[in-house]
Amino acid sequence: MRFTHIQIAMFNRLPPLNSLRAFEAAARRGSVSAAARELNVTHGAVSHQIKALEAVFGTPLFERNGKRLKLTPQAALLLPALTHAFENIAAATALVTRPSTSGSLRISCVPALLSFWLIPRMHQFSEQFPDISLTLVASNDPELLYSPDIDVCILYGDGTWLDCWARLWSNLQLFPVVSPTLMNSRAVRSVRDLRDHVLLHGDDGREWNTWLAAADALDMPRGRQHFMSDARLSTEAALSGQGVALGDTITAGSLIAQGELVVPFDLSVPANDAFYVACRNEVRSAPIVKVFVDWFFSALESDRGAEPQASARRAIRGRGRVDALAGAAESFTPVSRARAAAQRPVKRRLKS
Repeated sequence: MRFTHIQIAMFNRLPPLNSLRAFEAAARRGSVSAAARELNVTHGAVSHQIKALEAVFGTPLFERNGKRLKLTPQAALLLPALTHAFENIAAATALVTRPSTSGSLRISCVPALLSFWLIPRMHQFSEQFPDISLTLVASNDPELLYSPDIDVCILYGDGTWLDCWARLWSNLQLFPVVSPTLMNSRAVRSVRDLRDHVLLHGDDGREWNTWLAAADALDMPRGRQHFMSDARLSTEAALSGQGVALGDTITAGSLIAQGELVVPFDLSVPANDAFYVACRNEVRSAPIVKVFVDWFFSALESDRGAEPQASARRAIRGRGRVDALAGAAESFTPVSRARAAAQRPVKRRLKS
């Protein structure tokens, strides 16, 4: 890389790096002693570097009043830029010095999340880490956390597993989904119409009960119901036109965006549990585990506000507007706003 004469002149005018580091640490921590501990140097060394920086600028940077340092107006202008710059340097250094990762990684994952979210994104991970081979197991069994045959578990639960590391990955909002074919043959325009359809359960019935309670329809007479071991099966049954299942913007987002599933109601409720990433404590620090966990979280962040989840949210809102215009149902809380609610069902009266 070649630098211009202006850039070279700017570099030559920069204050000493050690002085900037000492000032930034002291200003951020509010104490010279705390900065010295962070930088692993003496109190006197930090004080000396700060005085040197004040000499460069020709102005005091701290008002020394009591134990806690107070920034002068000039220092308050300098601190945010320095903190941001050092964070960028640290991030770039971590990338350069990151341990090489290769080998096999064994992951168990909630079946629905594995089929409808993780597998469609496997190529992204492989492109970034071509030397890592993945072994994927469809399971939501927390006992696999303690199995030497599994490195990382992605679980749907309450996150209270013992003797392991676990981190919340995402909460969920649930709402009914149905295939366009079934929707066209027997429309679902109100909760009353659910009586004429098969309810597809991916659990023991608790989640449908939660949604129906929020719709003031818990006591509604029900027709045939099918119970399945997990949400992947109930979603696949809905895809094939077997009935109405509960979906969410993460696992059903792509299916909704592609028009393979339709959202008939503009009402969502918080799921009983959430998605967690977990592993044994002794495995967490392994470089190969760390890069997968970091990628898994960053992939979710990349999805937020983008397709297909945004399309799913628009589909829910759009369906609500169509129904309102047709007089088929009153408006409900959209998924995008329900996420901000305090993890509780919001009741709305539906047409019945």
